[in-house]
Amino acid sequence: MGQNFRALCAAFFCPLTACRNQDLSNPRQPAFDNRHYEDKNDDRRPQSDLSAQFTQILGVAKKAIVKKFHLHLISDSTGETINTVARAVCAQFEGVQPVEHVYGLVRGQKPLMRALEALEKNPGPVFFSMVDDELRHRLEAACAQLKIPCMSVLDPFIAPLGAYLKAEPDGKAGGQHVLDTDYFARIAALDFTIKHDDGQHQDDLDEADVILTGVSRTSKTPTCMYLAHRGVKAANVPLVPSVEPPPELLAVERPLVIGLVAGIERLQQLRKNRLLTLHETDETDYIDPDVIEAEMTEAKRLFARQSWPIIDVTRRSIEEVATAIMNLHQEHVEARDR
Repeated sequence: MGQNFRALCAAFFCPLTACRNQDLSNPRQPAFDNRHYEDKNDDRRPQSDLSAQFTQILGVAKKAIVKKFHLHLISDSTGETINTVARAVCAQFEGVQPVEHVYGLVRGQKPLMRALEALEKNPGPVFFSMVDDELRHRLEAACAQLKIPCMSVLDPFIAPLGAYLKAEPDGKAGGQHVLDTDYFARIAALDFTIKHDDGQHQDDLDEADVILTGVSRTSKTPTCMYLAHRGVKAANVPLVPSVEPPPELLAVERPLVIGLVAGIERLQQLRKNRLLTLHETDETDYIDPDVIEAEMTEAKRLFARQSWPIIDVTRRSIEEVATAIMNLHQEHVEARDR
């Protein structure tokens, strides 16, 4: 890594040195002579844009310092929990990129053997979630032999909770994935959300838990889908330029209505990408920044008139936006039920 860094510095500072050695008192001599910089990979091609060089070098340096490692995620259920934990943990370390090897439904010797074979070929830390003692012991023994860390993601929580409850865990694989009332409530929420996507079926909007509204490309649909997965019946109603909001939206009483907003540049970029996916290359008002700003201004005025809470989605992930919405919904329900 040290040699790479020195090479990168040399690649950047050589032209700077050439610039520094120029006779700046001579007006005919440029402050930076491209001939002093030789790119061995490009036959002395002129490098006139120094800032572009620096940006490129920084990009290479960033790639050079990223440390990749193999990370094995082994679960006797769907692997959803272990994936979430692993990504949250890895996010705490800058400059690392895990190469994930995911093995779900490992409930017998055969699927475990498949995971162990992959582990031998690509050694790396193991995060696991398995309740079968025999499988756990075999996995831990294999990791000890390979001298790699092996960590259970549930044990640190099960033990203290069991001590507090004075109860023993059932040891049931995938216990959270059961066909209970909560499961069917999530399915019902997903059905409702799909049915009420993009302003459809506005006649029963009052049955929603949450209604998201905003101009085009403010993440309404993906946020609604995430909320539905969490059991929230979410509808979304787009605001169309020069068209009055639907009266059904303005008349709702039970749901929490939230206005989504975003930065002008961010919306413009998202809309351009949207047009590219539709193979549209013509310039339209849809991506005109002045038009977008006018749309956003009118949307914010509507939200203020209706006293709807506003969430700016510009620099937020879908998960962060959905969490903020669920917090607001909880407050809304508590206030409504008083």
